[in-house]
Amino acid sequence: LRRCYSCRSRGDLGTCKDPFTLNLTLAEQERGVEAVPCASGWCGKFLEGGNSFKDDEYGIATQRMCLQRGPSDNEERCDYITWNHKKVYMCFCQGDLCNTAPSVNKVAVMLLVTFTVLQHTVIG
Repeated sequence: LRRCYSCRSRGDLGTCKDPFTLNLTLAEQERGVEAVPCASGWCGKFLEGGNSFKDDEYGIATQRMCLQRGPSDNEERCDYITWNHKKVYMCFCQGDLCNTAPSVNKVAVMLLVTFTVLQHTVIG
């Protein structure tokens, strides 16, 4: 059975925020952070706030959780969605404790873009 991290932080408070620096051993010792069994195998992370006076005052909320089901196309990704009537930035991933870092696809794209720019700068 796959597991997901489950926690919530706001602003600089708590250890759920990005960058998420806990491994499983540290997470088990940290109050408010759990590695929970996830029957669907889909983990999520969402970021809420950061674009209004109220959000700036309280900071961005970060939440990690097990999802009852993945996205309808079964693709891992990060995107803006509506969650409980609010627009949030959400990442979906499948894998044991996968909701720790930015999406692997995003990292791969960023590396590819960086490599391409460097290649054109050096060669071109």
